[in-house]
Amino acid sequence: MASPVPIPAPTREHSGPRARFAIPVLAYCGILMAVMQTVVVPLLPDLPRLTGASPAAVSWMVTASLLSGAVLTPVLGRAGDMYGKRRVLLLSFALMAAGSVICALTSDITLLIAARALQGAASSVVPLSISILRDELPPERRGSAIALMSSTVGIGAALGLPAAAMVIQYADWHTMFWVTAALGTTGVALIAWAVPESPVREPGRFDVSGALGLAAGLVCLLLAVSQGGQWGWGSARIVGLFLGAVVVLALWWWRQLRAERPLVDLRLVSRPRVGLSHVAALLTGFAFYANSLVTAQLVQAPEASGYGLGLSIVQTGLCLLPGGITMLLFSPLSARISAARGPRVTLALGAAVIATGYAVRIADSRDLWMIMVGAAVVATGTTLAYSALPALILHAVPAGQTASANGVNVLMRTIGQAVSSAAVAAVLVHHTSLVGGVPVPTLHGYLLAFALAGAIALAACAVALTIPGDPKSEETRPTRDSTPAVGEEAREGA
Repeated sequence: MASPVPIPAPTREHSGPRARFAIPVLAYCGILMAVMQTVVVPLLPDLPRLTGASPAAVSWMVTASLLSGAVLTPVLGRAGDMYGKRRVLLLSFALMAAGSVICALTSDITLLIAARALQGAASSVVPLSISILRDELPPERRGSAIALMSSTVGIGAALGLPAAAMVIQYADWHTMFWVTAALGTTGVALIAWAVPESPVREPGRFDVSGALGLAAGLVCLLLAVSQGGQWGWGSARIVGLFLGAVVVLALWWWRQLRAERPLVDLRLVSRPRVGLSHVAALLTGFAFYANSLVTAQLVQAPEASGYGLGLSIVQTGLCLLPGGITMLLFSPLSARISAARGPRVTLALGAAVIATGYAVRIADSRDLWMIMVGAAVVATGTTLAYSALPALILHAVPAGQTASANGVNVLMRTIGQAVSSAAVAAVLVHHTSLVGGVPVPTLHGYLLAFALAGAIALAACAVALTIPGDPKSEETRPTRDSTPAVGEEAREGA
């Protein structure tokens, strides 16, 4: 791999008054990206009537965004390392805003699905922003900024559900997309105004065949995982997709190991600090996502079930809101723990806290206040874990590959979330009872889902503890305008 271009001393443009707004602007973009992913959820029950499409077709409003985000995140991360992170960040956010405009202008399900696929490009916002923060900030500010950026995923998800539900309840559903289009356009303008272009580059030619191979393999894998419950896990389509994913990804892996400048540097992935961090990201994504999925369904279950609270979608979103606030408040704490003990300890602690939250859910899932406490504890653990993951990656890869490496890490979280969705659905489908003639998951089914997510969180904790000890903290290295620090990082990635 070619060595990254050294980081020069900060220029007046990079350190002027506008640069002070770079962190809040990037955090705003991360929150808006997460909001975009969740705003369609309150619409799903009504979209068949509003669009004239079948429920199966409407479900692709979620699937399309998931697939495109999973495919584009590592691809755009690599493009950011090569051509400029700010430039690619502007592109991804512009695609998100364009997708919102299309959704606001049409009720045709085909165009809506295509527009949601465009919005999936915004999934690359977090890894690109983290890489910009690594390149632009001095070491003493880097940890807290990266922790905040990592927490925006949960904060935006907690804000998006009640906000979208309120818009849908009191206005035409297209209004929701006009709002996200306006917010996205504002984000593009703010990035152009306040975020400097990172001077770090990884020179070379973009691996087009690697990008196409990864896209094909991930589409097969995630399509099988997300549609398995609907199409049947033993159906020819699902089995064929899984086999296709195995064959394509195996060929892609073989090709990447032999490419001069691969899309994903698999030699970095084979290092324990990087590879185990990716495994932990997958497990943490699984554990985190089950919290939102199960909580939303549980509190909306009818009171006749014996455990449900019969809450509306707006009330449900407000129940999840304290978790988002918790993530915002605890992100500085996670940075302090990582600075004092290292991100490996923070990751293990976060996974353990997630497991504790699910223990609270198993102990009491009937009282609203206990449900909210348990969900907030899981959100706290997610904050600790998600802030530690990019710190582990940044310590373990050379400066010129931070966006692509963090993109792969976010991809692993996405795969974990997709598997979590399928697993939770399978558990709940197999544990149902009739309430008013309608099949409703039993409380035992929900408790099993909590137990499964808690066990996965404990597995993530165990994986975190096996990651090799953290290298010398970045805070003790020379500042970024010191050439030896850049050389040192280049040698670490050699």
